[in-house]
Amino acid sequence: MYSSSGDSNGYHQDNKQQFGMSQRDRVRRVRAKSRDGFGEEQKVTPCTEFDKAYFNSYAHVGIHEEMIKDHVRTNTYRDAIFHHQSLIEGKVVVDVGCGTGILSIFCAQAGAKRVYAVDASDIAVQANEVVKANNLSDKVIVLHGRVEDVEINEEVDVIISEWMGYMLLYESMLGSVITARDRWLKHGGLILPSNATLYMAPVTHPDRYRESIEFWRNVYGIDMSAMLPLAKQCAFEEPSVETISGENVLTWPHVVKHVDCYTITIDELESVTTTYKFRSMMRASLINPRVPVLPTVPSNNSPMDGSQRKKRTNPNEALVLSTAPEDPPTHWQQTLIYFYDPIDVEQDQLIEGSATLTQSKENRRFMNINLRYSSGGRSFVKESVMR
Repeated sequence: MYSSSGDSNGYHQDNKQQFGMSQRDRVRRVRAKSRDGFGEEQKVTPCTEFDKAYFNSYAHVGIHEEMIKDHVRTNTYRDAIFHHQSLIEGKVVVDVGCGTGILSIFCAQAGAKRVYAVDASDIAVQANEVVKANNLSDKVIVLHGRVEDVEINEEVDVIISEWMGYMLLYESMLGSVITARDRWLKHGGLILPSNATLYMAPVTHPDRYRESIEFWRNVYGIDMSAMLPLAKQCAFEEPSVETISGENVLTWPHVVKHVDCYTITIDELESVTTTYKFRSMMRASLINPRVPVLPTVPSNNSPMDGSQRKKRTNPNEALVLSTAPEDPPTHWQQTLIYFYDPIDVEQDQLIEGSATLTQSKENRRFMNINLRYSSGGRSFVKESVMR
């Protein structure tokens, strides 16, 4: 599976700068703004031990290094921020899941009046130091805590977040963006990215099968084919995050889920189901049906293009951050769901079925995947969990 999205930090510093109201007053908010403009109590999702472990994983510098070094990702976000500079300059921004604070700093450089950088991970401590080192403490306020728990006593004009996980929805961080939207975003405010789309397509990858499975048939002249069932289970039981090319894809992609960040609800994220029909564009002797996943990052009502291969001639043209196999690789790569054995398909052969992605009841940041597939008179079901 792959996704595309159209256009994140957290240490509560006690600086004393004044912006017409004290920071202490600004960061207290006990009621959320409902759609009709009347305040209502915000339903707060409890922080579980799984959540704490998730936040703790983001305290390690390595994961932030990987994301920042993803030039497609980082440059696209920076381009989107400055593309929307007229909507950010002089405005109040909240960065959901700010990490090291790089997106918050981009927003400050674009002229934001104030940026609330929110992150529940201890990386927020470093984010605060980064902000101070860049002399931006008067603009960037780092709040160490969950979006569900921190308090901001003013409406914001812009929400920015790099929330996309593998398979777009893995890690369930989008829920925090929705919470921030419902608590603080002004009517008519800007969300970056504004929308995202998850796609799927069947792909072929015979090299992967040979390397992981056929290898066991002859190991240094020894018949170790008894290892094959275990090898298949270990190699293909769980979704695999890999980089493939457009040449691996057998059909045009199918939209699994389109996310409108202005309207989507948390309940919609609990389970996503789609039915699909593909027609193979080629004959493939070894097909591992999988679901490639891609986040696209559109900004505002337009997507953003991180490939830089096509220059925008129209300033209103969409910017798209794509993780599709035919586009430059990103740290998201593609998420592949293998069947245990390859399947032969002919050109124009019909491939149909359904896919369901469900948040795990054990840990909502895990994703249960049910893939049903029929082709050539044969039917298959694959259940897997992305942990």
